[in-house]
Amino acid sequence: MNGALAHTGHEKAMDWKLKKTYTCVLEHETGYIKRIWGEYNTVCLAYPHHYRTGMANLGFHTIYKIINAQPSFLCERVFLTVPGSEARFASGTAGIFSLENQKPVAEFDILAFSVSFENDYPHILKMMELAGIPLLARDRSEKHPLVIGGGIALTLNPEPLADFFDLFILGEAEEVLPKFCGAFENARRLGQPRREFLKETQKKINNVYVPGLYEIQYSTESKIQSVKPLEAELPEKIKIQRVRDLDAFSTEEVVSAPQTEMGDMFLVEVNRGCARACRFCAASFVYHPVRFRSGSEILKSVDRGLQRKKKVGLIGTAVSDHPALIDICGYITAQKAQAGLGSLRVDQIQERIVDLMKEGGIETVALAPEAGSQRMRDVLNKGISEADILNAASLLAEKDIPNLRLYFMIGLPREEEQDIDAIIALTKKIQHHVRSNYEGKKKLRRIILSINQFIPKPSTPFQWCPLEDVGLAGRKIRKIENAFRKDKQIKVIHDVPKWNYIQALLSLGDRRVGEILLAVNRLDGNWARALKEVHINPDFYVYRRKPFDEVLPWDILHLGIAKKALMAECQKALEEEE
Repeated sequence: MNGALAHTGHEKAMDWKLKKTYTCVLEHETGYIKRIWGEYNTVCLAYPHHYRTGMANLGFHTIYKIINAQPSFLCERVFLTVPGSEARFASGTAGIFSLENQKPVAEFDILAFSVSFENDYPHILKMMELAGIPLLARDRSEKHPLVIGGGIALTLNPEPLADFFDLFILGEAEEVLPKFCGAFENARRLGQPRREFLKETQKKINNVYVPGLYEIQYSTESKIQSVKPLEAELPEKIKIQRVRDLDAFSTEEVVSAPQTEMGDMFLVEVNRGCARACRFCAASFVYHPVRFRSGSEILKSVDRGLQRKKKVGLIGTAVSDHPALIDICGYITAQKAQAGLGSLRVDQIQERIVDLMKEGGIETVALAPEAGSQRMRDVLNKGISEADILNAASLLAEKDIPNLRLYFMIGLPREEEQDIDAIIALTKKIQHHVRSNYEGKKKLRRIILSINQFIPKPSTPFQWCPLEDVGLAGRKIRKIENAFRKDKQIKVIHDVPKWNYIQALLSLGDRRVGEILLAVNRLDGNWARALKEVHINPDFYVYRRKPFDEVLPWDILHLGIAKKALMAECQKALEEEE
Protein backbone atom coordinates (compact mmCIF):
# COMPACT_ATOMS: atom_id res chain seq x y z
CA MET A 1 0.00 0.00 0.00
CA ASN A 2 1.63 3.19 -1.20
CA GLY A 3 -0.79 5.66 0.35
CA ALA A 4 -2.69 8.39 -1.42
CA LEU A 5 -1.66 10.72 -4.20
CA ALA A 6 1.31 12.96 -3.66
CA HIS A 7 0.57 16.69 -3.55
CA THR A 8 -0.66 17.73 -6.99
CA GLY A 9 -1.15 21.47 -6.66
CA HIS A 10 -4.85 21.10 -5.74
CA GLU A 11 -4.31 23.30 -2.71
CA LYS A 12 -3.76 26.31 -4.99
CA ALA A 13 -7.21 25.72 -6.51
CA MET A 14 -8.97 26.34 -3.21
CA ASP A 15 -10.47 29.80 -3.49
CA TRP A 16 -9.77 32.34 -0.76
CA LYS A 17 -13.47 32.73 0.15
CA LEU A 18 -13.71 29.03 0.94
CA LYS A 19 -10.49 29.12 2.97
CA LYS A 20 -11.83 32.09 4.92
CA THR A 21 -15.05 30.20 5.64
CA TYR A 22 -13.14 27.20 6.97
CA THR A 23 -10.97 29.42 9.15
CA CYS A 24 -14.06 31.15 10.56
CA VAL A 25 -15.66 27.80 11.43
CA LEU A 26 -12.55 26.64 13.31
CA GLU A 27 -12.39 29.93 15.22
CA HIS A 28 -15.82 29.16 16.68
CA GLU A 29 -15.02 25.54 17.60
CA THR A 30 -13.61 24.14 20.84
CA GLY A 31 -11.82 20.79 21.02
CA TYR A 32 -10.81 20.14 17.42
CA ILE A 33 -7.40 18.60 16.70
CA LYS A 34 -5.06 20.09 14.12
CA ARG A 35 -1.71 18.44 13.45
CA ILE A 36 1.16 19.17 11.09
CA TRP A 37 1.24 16.79 8.15
CA GLY A 38 4.31 14.62 7.92
CA GLU A 39 4.73 11.00 8.93
CA TYR A 40 1.13 10.42 10.01
CA ASN A 41 -1.31 7.99 8.45
CA THR A 42 -3.99 10.43 7.32
CA VAL A 43 -7.74 9.88 7.59
CA CYS A 44 -10.42 12.19 6.24
CA LEU A 45 -13.58 11.54 8.27
CA ALA A 46 -16.62 12.40 6.17
CA TYR A 47 -20.19 13.00 7.24
CA PRO A 48 -22.43 12.89 4.14
CA HIS A 49 -24.61 15.81 5.16
CA HIS A 50 -24.34 19.42 6.26
CA TYR A 51 -21.85 20.54 8.90
CA ARG A 52 -24.59 21.61 11.34
CA THR A 53 -26.12 18.11 11.16
CA GLY A 54 -22.90 16.10 11.22
CA MET A 55 -21.52 17.95 14.23
CA ALA A 56 -24.61 16.94 16.24
CA ASN A 57 -23.85 13.25 15.68
CA LEU A 58 -22.19 11.63 18.69
CA GLY A 59 -20.94 8.67 16.65
CA PHE A 60 -19.08 11.05 14.34
CA HIS A 61 -17.41 12.68 17.37
CA THR A 62 -16.44 9.24 18.70
CA ILE A 63 -14.71 8.13 15.49
CA TYR A 64 -12.83 11.45 15.31
CA LYS A 65 -11.59 10.94 18.87
CA ILE A 66 -10.60 7.28 18.43
CA ILE A 67 -8.57 7.81 15.26
CA ASN A 68 -6.76 10.88 16.60
CA ALA A 69 -5.94 8.89 19.73
CA GLN A 70 -3.80 6.50 17.65
CA PRO A 71 -0.20 7.83 17.90
CA SER A 72 0.61 7.52 14.20
CA PHE A 73 -2.72 8.75 12.85
CA LEU A 74 -4.11 12.14 11.92
CA CYS A 75 -7.87 12.59 11.40
CA GLU A 76 -9.56 15.62 9.84
CA ARG A 77 -13.21 16.25 8.89
CA VAL A 78 -15.16 16.96 5.74
CA PHE A 79 -18.89 17.56 5.18
CA LEU A 80 -21.34 17.63 2.33
CA THR A 81 -21.24 21.37 1.87
CA VAL A 82 -18.86 24.15 2.76
CA PRO A 83 -18.95 24.36 6.58
CA GLY A 84 -21.03 27.31 7.71
CA SER A 85 -22.68 27.66 4.29
CA GLU A 86 -25.61 25.44 3.43
CA ALA A 87 -26.02 26.98 -0.01
CA ARG A 88 -23.33 25.46 -2.21
CA PHE A 89 -20.77 22.76 -2.75
CA ALA A 90 -17.14 23.60 -3.02
CA SER A 91 -16.30 24.17 -6.67
CA GLY A 92 -16.13 20.90 -8.60
CA THR A 93 -12.87 22.04 -10.21
CA ALA A 94 -11.31 22.83 -6.87
CA GLY A 95 -12.44 19.55 -5.26
CA ILE A 96 -13.39 19.32 -1.62
CA PHE A 97 -11.10 19.92 1.32
CA SER A 98 -10.72 18.86 4.92
CA LEU A 99 -11.72 21.36 7.56
CA GLU A 100 -8.64 21.37 9.82
CA ASN A 101 -5.78 21.77 7.30
CA GLN A 102 -7.75 22.41 4.10
CA LYS A 103 -6.16 19.42 2.38
CA PRO A 104 -7.73 17.93 -0.78
CA VAL A 105 -9.66 14.80 0.21
CA ALA A 106 -7.91 12.77 -2.51
CA GLU A 107 -4.55 13.30 -0.73
CA PHE A 108 -5.58 11.36 2.38
CA ASP A 109 -4.63 7.71 2.89
CA ILE A 110 -8.15 6.82 4.05
CA LEU A 111 -11.55 8.36 3.35
CA ALA A 112 -13.90 7.21 6.13
CA PHE A 113 -17.65 7.83 5.95
CA SER A 114 -19.80 7.87 9.09
CA VAL A 115 -23.33 7.07 7.90
CA SER A 116 -26.45 7.28 10.04
CA PHE A 117 -29.25 7.69 7.50
CA GLU A 118 -30.05 5.90 4.25
CA ASN A 119 -31.22 9.07 2.51
CA ASP A 120 -27.63 10.35 2.72
CA TYR A 121 -26.33 7.59 0.41
CA PRO A 122 -26.41 9.78 -2.74
CA HIS A 123 -24.32 12.39 -0.90
CA ILE A 124 -21.54 9.81 -0.47
CA LEU A 125 -21.19 9.44 -4.23
CA LYS A 126 -21.35 13.20 -4.74
CA MET A 127 -18.56 13.80 -2.25
CA MET A 128 -16.32 11.15 -3.81
CA GLU A 129 -16.97 12.60 -7.26
CA LEU A 130 -16.09 16.11 -6.10
CA ALA A 131 -12.90 14.73 -4.56
CA GLY A 132 -11.90 13.14 -7.86
CA ILE A 133 -12.07 9.60 -6.46
CA PRO A 134 -13.49 6.83 -8.71
CA LEU A 135 -16.92 5.84 -7.38
CA LEU A 136 -16.60 2.08 -7.86
CA ALA A 137 -14.11 0.28 -5.64
CA ARG A 138 -12.95 -1.89 -8.56
CA ASP A 139 -11.87 1.23 -10.48
CA ARG A 140 -9.61 2.55 -7.72
CA SER A 141 -5.88 1.89 -7.56
CA GLU A 142 -3.21 2.03 -4.86
CA LYS A 143 -2.83 5.77 -5.40
CA HIS A 144 -6.42 6.48 -4.29
CA PRO A 145 -7.56 6.69 -0.66
CA LEU A 146 -8.91 3.51 0.89
CA VAL A 147 -12.68 4.16 1.17
CA ILE A 148 -14.22 2.74 4.36
CA GLY A 149 -17.59 3.21 6.05
CA GLY A 150 -19.48 2.59 9.26
CA GLY A 151 -22.48 3.77 11.24
CA ILE A 152 -25.88 2.33 12.11
CA ALA A 153 -27.32 2.57 8.58
CA LEU A 154 -24.47 0.47 7.18
CA THR A 155 -24.57 -1.93 10.13
CA LEU A 156 -28.21 -2.65 9.33
CA ASN A 157 -27.58 -3.26 5.63
CA PRO A 158 -24.38 -2.30 3.79
CA GLU A 159 -25.31 -3.99 0.50
CA PRO A 160 -26.70 -1.03 -1.52
CA LEU A 161 -23.28 0.64 -1.09
CA ALA A 162 -21.18 -2.52 -1.41
CA ASP A 163 -19.73 -1.66 -4.84
CA PHE A 164 -18.53 1.77 -3.69
CA PHE A 165 -16.64 0.84 -0.51
CA ASP A 166 -13.38 -1.04 -0.09
CA LEU A 167 -14.25 -2.03 3.45
CA PHE A 168 -16.93 -1.58 6.12
CA ILE A 169 -16.31 -1.43 9.87
CA LEU A 170 -19.71 -2.30 11.32
CA GLY A 171 -21.26 -2.09 14.77
CA GLU A 172 -19.57 -0.36 17.67
CA ALA A 173 -16.15 1.08 16.83
CA GLU A 174 -14.39 1.58 20.18
CA GLU A 175 -12.62 -1.78 20.24
CA VAL A 176 -12.35 -2.67 16.54
CA LEU A 177 -11.19 0.66 15.09
CA PRO A 178 -7.82 0.72 16.91
CA LYS A 179 -7.20 -2.86 15.67
CA PHE A 180 -7.93 -1.76 12.12
CA CYS A 181 -5.60 1.24 12.45
CA GLY A 182 -2.82 -1.03 13.69
CA ALA A 183 -3.32 -3.42 10.78
CA PHE A 184 -3.34 -0.53 8.28
CA GLU A 185 -0.13 0.94 9.67
CA ASN A 186 1.59 -2.45 9.57
CA ALA A 187 0.49 -3.06 5.97
CA ARG A 188 1.87 0.32 4.87
CA ARG A 189 5.16 -0.34 6.62
CA LEU A 190 5.51 -3.67 4.81
CA GLY A 191 4.36 -2.26 1.47
CA GLN A 192 1.52 -4.79 1.35
CA PRO A 193 -0.73 -4.49 -1.74
CA ARG A 194 -4.23 -3.24 -1.00
CA ARG A 195 -6.05 -6.43 -1.97
CA GLU A 196 -3.80 -8.51 0.29
CA PHE A 197 -4.39 -6.10 3.15
CA LEU A 198 -8.16 -6.35 2.64
CA LYS A 199 -8.03 -10.16 2.68
CA GLU A 200 -5.93 -10.30 5.84
CA THR A 201 -8.17 -7.77 7.57
CA GLN A 202 -11.30 -9.72 6.65
CA LYS A 203 -9.81 -12.90 8.09
CA LYS A 204 -8.45 -11.48 11.34
CA ILE A 205 -10.68 -8.64 12.56
CA ASN A 206 -14.29 -8.95 13.69
CA ASN A 207 -16.87 -6.41 12.53
CA VAL A 208 -15.01 -5.94 9.24
CA TYR A 209 -16.75 -6.65 5.93
CA VAL A 210 -14.94 -6.42 2.59
CA PRO A 211 -17.80 -6.76 0.08
CA GLY A 212 -15.47 -7.26 -2.89
CA LEU A 213 -14.42 -10.60 -1.39
CA TYR A 214 -17.96 -12.01 -1.56
CA GLU A 215 -19.99 -13.14 -4.56
CA ILE A 216 -23.78 -12.83 -4.75
CA GLN A 217 -25.75 -15.27 -6.89
CA TYR A 218 -29.37 -14.58 -7.85
CA SER A 219 -32.24 -16.87 -8.79
CA THR A 220 -34.39 -16.52 -11.89
CA GLU A 221 -36.93 -14.75 -9.64
CA SER A 222 -34.28 -12.08 -8.85
CA LYS A 223 -34.02 -13.24 -5.25
CA ILE A 224 -30.64 -13.83 -3.63
CA GLN A 225 -29.72 -17.48 -4.03
CA SER A 226 -26.44 -17.46 -2.14
CA VAL A 227 -23.67 -15.27 -0.72
CA LYS A 228 -20.28 -16.97 -0.88
CA PRO A 229 -16.73 -15.87 -0.01
CA LEU A 230 -14.34 -15.95 -2.96
CA GLU A 231 -11.79 -17.90 -0.93
CA ALA A 232 -12.36 -20.79 1.47
CA GLU A 233 -10.51 -19.26 4.43
CA LEU A 234 -12.72 -16.15 4.50
CA PRO A 235 -15.58 -16.17 7.04
CA GLU A 236 -19.01 -17.11 5.72
CA LYS A 237 -20.71 -14.76 8.21
CA ILE A 238 -19.50 -11.39 9.46
CA LYS A 239 -19.69 -11.47 13.25
CA ILE A 240 -20.54 -8.12 14.83
CA GLN A 241 -19.21 -7.99 18.37
CA ARG A 242 -20.34 -5.42 20.91
CA VAL A 243 -18.52 -3.45 23.57
CA ARG A 244 -19.26 -5.13 26.88
CA ASP A 245 -18.14 -2.41 29.27
CA LEU A 246 -19.25 1.09 28.28
CA ASP A 247 -17.29 2.52 31.20
CA ALA A 248 -14.08 1.64 29.36
CA PHE A 249 -14.78 4.53 26.98
CA SER A 250 -16.13 8.05 27.46
CA THR A 251 -18.55 8.66 24.63
CA GLU A 252 -19.22 12.38 24.65
CA GLU A 253 -19.02 15.50 22.54
CA VAL A 254 -15.45 16.10 21.37
CA VAL A 255 -15.70 19.25 19.26
CA SER A 256 -18.13 21.90 20.47
CA ALA A 257 -19.52 24.19 17.79
CA PRO A 258 -22.26 26.80 18.20
CA GLN A 259 -23.54 26.75 14.60
CA THR A 260 -24.93 23.21 14.77
CA GLU A 261 -28.12 21.40 15.65
CA MET A 262 -28.23 21.21 19.46
CA GLY A 263 -25.25 23.56 19.46
CA ASP A 264 -26.14 24.86 22.94
CA MET A 265 -25.98 21.36 24.42
CA PHE A 266 -23.00 19.19 25.43
CA LEU A 267 -23.84 15.62 24.38
CA VAL A 268 -23.14 12.64 26.65
CA GLU A 269 -24.05 9.00 25.91
CA VAL A 270 -25.95 7.30 28.74
CA ASN A 271 -26.66 3.85 27.34
CA ARG A 272 -26.88 1.55 24.32
CA GLY A 273 -29.61 -0.90 23.48
CA CYS A 274 -33.08 -1.20 24.98
CA ALA A 275 -34.63 -4.05 26.92
CA ARG A 276 -38.13 -3.16 25.70
CA ALA A 277 -37.57 -4.70 22.24
CA CYS A 278 -40.30 -2.80 20.38
CA ARG A 279 -40.63 -4.76 17.15
CA PHE A 280 -40.07 -1.82 14.81
CA CYS A 281 -36.98 -0.43 16.57
CA ALA A 282 -33.63 -1.22 14.96
CA ALA A 283 -31.65 0.16 17.91
CA SER A 284 -33.20 -2.42 20.26
CA PHE A 285 -31.81 -5.26 18.18
CA VAL A 286 -28.61 -3.81 16.69
CA TYR A 287 -27.32 -2.72 20.11
CA HIS A 288 -28.67 -5.70 22.03
CA PRO A 289 -28.25 -6.32 24.94
CA VAL A 290 -29.04 -3.13 26.80
CA ARG A 291 -26.01 -1.63 28.56
CA PHE A 292 -25.82 1.39 30.83
CA ARG A 293 -22.79 3.56 31.50
CA SER A 294 -22.29 3.97 35.26
CA GLY A 295 -23.55 7.12 36.94
CA SER A 296 -20.04 8.01 38.15
CA GLU A 297 -18.61 7.87 34.60
CA ILE A 298 -21.50 9.91 33.23
CA LEU A 299 -20.89 12.57 35.89
CA LYS A 300 -17.25 12.82 34.80
CA SER A 301 -18.47 13.58 31.29
CA VAL A 302 -21.01 16.04 32.69
CA ASP A 303 -18.25 17.90 34.55
CA ARG A 304 -16.23 18.19 31.34
CA GLY A 305 -19.31 19.38 29.50
CA LEU A 306 -20.18 22.04 32.07
CA GLN A 307 -16.80 23.64 31.46
CA ARG A 308 -18.04 24.42 27.95
CA LYS A 309 -21.83 24.76 28.13
CA LYS A 310 -24.71 25.17 30.55
CA LYS A 311 -26.86 22.44 29.05
CA VAL A 312 -26.03 18.72 28.95
CA GLY A 313 -27.87 16.42 26.55
CA LEU A 314 -28.23 12.86 27.82
CA ILE A 315 -28.25 10.59 24.77
CA GLY A 316 -29.25 6.92 24.48
CA THR A 317 -31.88 4.46 23.37
CA ALA A 318 -33.25 3.97 26.89
CA VAL A 319 -32.29 7.09 28.82
CA SER A 320 -35.35 6.97 31.08
CA ASP A 321 -34.46 3.40 32.15
CA HIS A 322 -31.08 4.43 33.57
CA PRO A 323 -31.13 3.57 37.30
CA ALA A 324 -29.22 6.75 38.24
CA LEU A 325 -31.10 9.16 35.96
CA ILE A 326 -32.66 11.17 38.80
CA ASP A 327 -29.29 11.57 40.54
CA ILE A 328 -27.61 12.61 37.26
CA CYS A 329 -30.28 15.19 36.45
CA GLY A 330 -30.22 16.43 40.02
CA TYR A 331 -26.46 16.92 39.84
CA ILE A 332 -26.78 18.91 36.61
CA THR A 333 -29.49 21.22 37.94
CA ALA A 334 -27.51 21.72 41.18
CA GLN A 335 -24.78 23.23 38.99
CA LYS A 336 -27.34 25.78 37.71
CA ALA A 337 -27.36 23.95 34.38
CA GLN A 338 -30.03 22.22 32.33
CA ALA A 339 -30.39 18.49 31.62
CA GLY A 340 -31.56 17.85 28.08
CA LEU A 341 -33.66 14.71 27.63
CA GLY A 342 -34.72 14.06 24.05
CA SER A 343 -37.71 11.95 25.01
CA LEU A 344 -38.89 9.89 27.96
CA ARG A 345 -40.63 6.56 27.93
CA VAL A 346 -44.27 7.16 28.78
CA ASP A 347 -44.37 4.72 31.72
CA GLN A 348 -41.11 6.05 33.19
CA ILE A 349 -42.15 9.67 33.76
CA GLN A 350 -41.87 10.33 37.48
CA GLU A 351 -42.63 13.42 39.52
CA ARG A 352 -39.01 13.97 40.54
CA ILE A 353 -37.78 13.75 36.93
CA VAL A 354 -40.38 16.29 35.79
CA ASP A 355 -39.45 18.60 38.68
CA LEU A 356 -35.80 18.50 37.62
CA MET A 357 -36.74 19.17 33.99
CA LYS A 358 -38.84 22.10 35.11
CA GLU A 359 -35.99 23.47 37.21
CA GLY A 360 -33.75 23.23 34.17
CA GLY A 361 -36.12 25.35 32.09
CA ILE A 362 -37.42 22.59 29.78
CA GLU A 363 -40.76 23.61 28.26
CA THR A 364 -41.33 20.78 25.74
CA VAL A 365 -41.34 17.05 26.48
CA ALA A 366 -41.65 14.35 23.83
CA LEU A 367 -43.75 11.24 24.36
CA ALA A 368 -43.95 8.34 21.93
CA PRO A 369 -47.25 6.41 22.09
CA GLU A 370 -46.41 5.28 18.48
CA ALA A 371 -49.98 4.05 17.94
CA GLY A 372 -53.43 5.32 18.90
CA SER A 373 -55.10 2.00 19.68
CA GLN A 374 -54.11 -0.56 22.27
CA ARG A 375 -54.32 -3.26 19.61
CA MET A 376 -51.61 -1.59 17.54
CA ARG A 377 -49.44 -0.88 20.55
CA ASP A 378 -49.61 -4.59 21.33
CA VAL A 379 -48.62 -5.44 17.74
CA LEU A 380 -45.57 -3.22 18.25
CA ASN A 381 -44.83 -4.78 21.66
CA LYS A 382 -44.78 -1.22 22.99
CA GLY A 383 -45.79 -2.28 26.48
CA ILE A 384 -47.74 0.83 27.46
CA SER A 385 -51.44 1.51 27.95
CA GLU A 386 -53.69 4.50 27.37
CA ALA A 387 -53.75 5.03 31.13
CA ASP A 388 -49.93 5.31 31.10
CA ILE A 389 -50.14 7.95 28.36
CA LEU A 390 -52.81 10.01 30.12
CA ASN A 391 -50.99 9.77 33.46
CA ALA A 392 -47.78 11.07 31.85
CA ALA A 393 -49.62 13.97 30.21
CA SER A 394 -51.34 14.78 33.51
CA LEU A 395 -48.09 14.88 35.43
CA LEU A 396 -46.48 17.17 32.86
CA ALA A 397 -49.49 19.49 32.95
CA GLU A 398 -49.53 19.51 36.75
CA LYS A 399 -45.90 20.65 36.69
CA ASP A 400 -46.63 23.42 34.18
CA ILE A 401 -44.76 21.90 31.22
CA PRO A 402 -46.60 23.86 28.50
CA ASN A 403 -45.72 21.90 25.33
CA LEU A 404 -46.11 18.25 24.37
CA ARG A 405 -44.64 16.50 21.35
CA LEU A 406 -46.38 13.23 20.49
CA TYR A 407 -44.85 10.68 18.10
CA PHE A 408 -47.13 8.37 16.12
CA MET A 409 -46.52 6.00 13.22
CA ILE A 410 -48.84 5.12 10.36
CA GLY A 411 -48.66 2.29 7.83
CA LEU A 412 -47.90 -0.34 10.45
CA PRO A 413 -48.41 -4.08 9.91
CA ARG A 414 -52.06 -5.07 10.56
CA GLU A 415 -53.11 -1.41 10.67
CA GLU A 416 -56.74 -0.60 9.86
CA GLU A 417 -58.62 2.64 9.29
CA GLN A 418 -59.93 2.56 12.86
CA ASP A 419 -56.32 2.74 14.08
CA ILE A 420 -55.90 6.10 12.31
CA ASP A 421 -59.11 7.28 13.96
CA ALA A 422 -57.59 6.13 17.26
CA ILE A 423 -54.60 8.48 16.79
CA ILE A 424 -57.00 11.39 16.37
CA ALA A 425 -59.14 10.29 19.31
CA LEU A 426 -56.17 9.77 21.65
CA THR A 427 -54.71 13.19 20.82
CA LYS A 428 -58.05 14.86 21.54
CA LYS A 429 -58.41 12.84 24.74
CA ILE A 430 -54.96 14.00 25.95
CA GLN A 431 -55.87 17.61 25.13
CA HIS A 432 -59.26 17.37 26.87
CA HIS A 433 -57.84 15.51 29.87
CA VAL A 434 -55.26 18.21 30.50
CA ARG A 435 -57.70 21.07 29.96
CA SER A 436 -60.42 19.67 32.19
CA ASN A 437 -58.21 18.63 35.10
CA TYR A 438 -55.74 21.50 35.25
CA GLU A 439 -57.67 24.66 34.41
CA GLY A 440 -56.05 26.54 37.27
CA LYS A 441 -52.58 25.71 36.02
CA LYS A 442 -50.68 27.34 33.21
CA LYS A 443 -52.56 26.78 29.99
CA LEU A 444 -51.38 23.96 27.74
CA ARG A 445 -49.72 25.95 25.01
CA ARG A 446 -49.07 23.52 22.20
CA ILE A 447 -49.31 19.87 21.19
CA ILE A 448 -47.01 18.98 18.29
CA LEU A 449 -48.23 15.86 16.58
CA SER A 450 -45.38 14.19 14.69
CA ILE A 451 -46.65 11.61 12.18
CA ASN A 452 -44.10 9.27 10.57
CA GLN A 453 -44.64 6.44 8.16
CA PHE A 454 -43.42 3.05 9.38
CA ILE A 455 -40.37 1.89 7.40
CA PRO A 456 -39.33 -1.77 7.80
CA LYS A 457 -35.77 -2.09 9.05
CA PRO A 458 -33.29 -4.97 8.68
CA SER A 459 -32.53 -7.13 11.72
CA THR A 460 -35.91 -6.40 13.33
CA PRO A 461 -38.98 -8.65 13.54
CA PHE A 462 -40.62 -6.50 10.85
CA GLN A 463 -37.81 -6.96 8.30
CA TRP A 464 -40.03 -9.24 6.20
CA CYS A 465 -42.88 -6.70 6.04
CA PRO A 466 -43.50 -4.36 3.08
CA LEU A 467 -43.76 -0.59 3.15
CA GLU A 468 -47.34 0.63 2.91
CA ASP A 469 -48.22 2.25 -0.42
CA VAL A 470 -47.09 5.86 -0.13
CA GLY A 471 -50.32 7.11 -1.71
CA LEU A 472 -52.36 5.44 1.03
CA ALA A 473 -49.94 6.75 3.67
CA GLY A 474 -50.43 10.27 2.28
CA ARG A 475 -54.21 9.96 2.58
CA LYS A 476 -53.89 8.86 6.21
CA ILE A 477 -51.68 11.85 6.98
CA ARG A 478 -54.17 14.21 5.35
CA LYS A 479 -56.98 12.70 7.41
CA ILE A 480 -55.09 13.46 10.62
CA GLU A 481 -54.22 16.96 9.39
CA ASN A 482 -57.84 17.71 8.52
CA ALA A 483 -59.00 16.57 11.96
CA PHE A 484 -56.92 19.32 13.61
CA ARG A 485 -56.93 21.97 10.90
CA LYS A 486 -59.11 24.34 12.95
CA ASP A 487 -57.42 23.63 16.27
CA LYS A 488 -54.72 26.25 16.81
CA GLN A 489 -53.36 24.40 19.82
CA ILE A 490 -52.41 21.27 17.86
CA LYS A 491 -49.80 21.39 15.12
CA VAL A 492 -49.36 18.38 12.82
CA ILE A 493 -45.95 17.77 11.26
CA HIS A 494 -45.02 14.79 9.08
CA ASP A 495 -42.44 13.38 6.73
CA VAL A 496 -42.85 13.20 2.94
CA PRO A 497 -44.16 9.78 1.82
CA LYS A 498 -42.20 9.74 -1.47
CA TRP A 499 -38.93 10.02 0.46
CA ASN A 500 -40.08 7.17 2.71
CA TYR A 501 -40.22 5.03 -0.43
CA ILE A 502 -36.60 5.94 -1.21
CA GLN A 503 -35.53 5.25 2.36
CA ALA A 504 -37.23 1.84 2.29
CA LEU A 505 -35.51 1.03 -1.02
CA LEU A 506 -32.10 1.89 0.45
CA SER A 507 -32.90 0.10 3.73
CA LEU A 508 -34.09 -3.15 2.18
CA GLY A 509 -32.17 -3.27 -1.11
CA ASP A 510 -29.36 -5.51 -2.24
CA ARG A 511 -26.21 -4.76 -4.26
CA ARG A 512 -28.15 -4.10 -7.45
CA VAL A 513 -29.59 -0.93 -5.89
CA GLY A 514 -26.10 0.51 -6.36
CA GLU A 515 -26.93 0.86 -10.07
CA ILE A 516 -29.80 3.16 -9.12
CA LEU A 517 -27.51 5.22 -6.90
CA LEU A 518 -25.06 5.63 -9.78
CA ALA A 519 -27.89 6.90 -11.99
CA VAL A 520 -29.12 9.29 -9.29
CA ASN A 521 -25.61 10.73 -9.00
CA ARG A 522 -25.26 11.06 -12.79
CA LEU A 523 -28.69 12.77 -12.98
CA ASP A 524 -27.95 15.23 -10.13
CA GLY A 525 -30.42 13.73 -7.69
CA ASN A 526 -33.34 13.17 -10.07
CA TRP A 527 -34.77 10.01 -8.51
CA ALA A 528 -37.84 9.80 -10.74
CA ARG A 529 -35.73 9.75 -13.90
CA ALA A 530 -33.16 7.39 -12.40
CA LEU A 531 -35.82 4.85 -11.44
CA LYS A 532 -37.15 4.94 -15.01
CA GLU A 533 -33.74 4.60 -16.66
CA VAL A 534 -32.38 1.71 -14.60
CA HIS A 535 -33.90 -1.67 -15.39
CA ILE A 536 -34.46 -2.65 -11.77
CA ASN A 537 -37.93 -2.81 -10.22
CA PRO A 538 -37.73 -0.91 -6.91
CA ASP A 539 -41.15 -2.25 -5.84
CA PHE A 540 -39.46 -5.67 -5.62
CA TYR A 541 -37.63 -4.43 -2.53
CA VAL A 542 -40.17 -1.98 -1.12
CA TYR A 543 -43.69 -3.35 -1.58
CA ARG A 544 -43.10 -7.11 -1.42
CA ARG A 545 -43.64 -9.22 1.68
CA LYS A 546 -40.68 -11.58 2.00
CA PRO A 547 -41.15 -15.23 2.98
CA PHE A 548 -39.27 -16.38 6.07
CA ASP A 549 -37.05 -18.73 4.08
CA GLU A 550 -35.78 -16.03 1.69
CA VAL A 551 -32.10 -15.05 1.83
CA LEU A 552 -32.11 -11.37 2.78
CA PRO A 553 -29.36 -8.97 1.61
CA TRP A 554 -28.07 -8.42 5.15
CA ASP A 555 -28.07 -12.10 6.17
CA ILE A 556 -24.29 -12.19 5.77
CA LEU A 557 -24.10 -10.18 9.01
CA HIS A 558 -24.55 -11.89 12.37
CA LEU A 559 -25.59 -9.29 14.96
CA GLY A 560 -26.01 -11.77 17.79
CA ILE A 561 -29.77 -12.38 17.57
CA ALA A 562 -30.99 -15.59 15.92
CA LYS A 563 -33.11 -15.19 12.82
CA LYS A 564 -35.58 -17.69 14.31
CA ALA A 565 -36.14 -15.37 17.26
CA LEU A 566 -36.98 -12.49 14.91
CA MET A 567 -39.34 -14.78 12.97
CA ALA A 568 -41.14 -15.75 16.17
CA GLU A 569 -41.62 -12.10 17.13
CA CYS A 570 -42.90 -11.28 13.65
CA GLN A 571 -45.43 -14.12 13.82
CA LYS A 572 -46.62 -12.97 17.24
CA ALA A 573 -47.12 -9.46 15.89
CA LEU A 574 -49.06 -10.59 12.86
CA GLU A 575 -51.21 -12.76 15.10
CA GLU A 576 -51.72 -9.72 17.40
CA GLU A 577 -50.18 -11.45 20.41
CA GLU A 578 -48.44 -9.33 22.99
